[in-house]
Amino acid sequence: MRIGLFGGSYNPIHFGHLRAAEEVREALKLDLVYFIPAAAPPHKPAGSLAPTDHRYKMAQLAIKGNRYFMVSDVEIRRSGASYTIDTLRHFIASMRGGPQFYLLLGGDQFAEIDTWKEASELMRLSNLVVHTRQNEKNEPLRVSLAALTRFGYGKKDDHYVHQSGHTLSFVETTFLPISASLIRQKIAARESIRYLLPSDVAEYIQRHNVY
Repeated sequence: MRIGLFGGSYNPIHFGHLRAAEEVREALKLDLVYFIPAAAPPHKPAGSLAPTDHRYKMAQLAIKGNRYFMVSDVEIRRSGASYTIDTLRHFIASMRGGPQFYLLLGGDQFAEIDTWKEASELMRLSNLVVHTRQNEKNEPLRVSLAALTRFGYGKKDDHYVHQSGHTLSFVETTFLPISASLIRQKIAARESIRYLLPSDVAEYIQRHNVY
């Protein structure tokens, strides 16, 4: 079984998150993708996020109807900072059958992965998938071979292989110019957020006055 793990603050979740996950799932033939809302992301300032119960519920509403998508509350239930390595170890320990895990990362996340807790262990224990989007010159994101070699990867066909045998893949996904910060800005300005995120999520935000 091939399981995708897609962590994020989801503040709020939107179509950019959902479409990237769908295209990565299809490209790598993943059986399931878990969306994992972070309780306390180490790279986000404290107090900058909506309450965890709202972000978790919005993620549940967003994936409704997609049998390949699940939402996990593992980071919400765990106290302290939400470190990906701890989440990965939880899934490895708790899921039977020895599934293959694929960590889904944005290009900006991968660019700073060497600052993450036990980054080398992440690469040893799991496959990594970087979902990229084209830049203004229509050129896909490129990472230097020297940097990948430093991480312990070697080139093989259209992907990279770690010394552990796990892979690093770059999947170019559809560019949707949507961000959570844009949505929050529009809410603050009393502008419409329709068609930026699922309607159930938009209605939840309005009903509970989340932002």
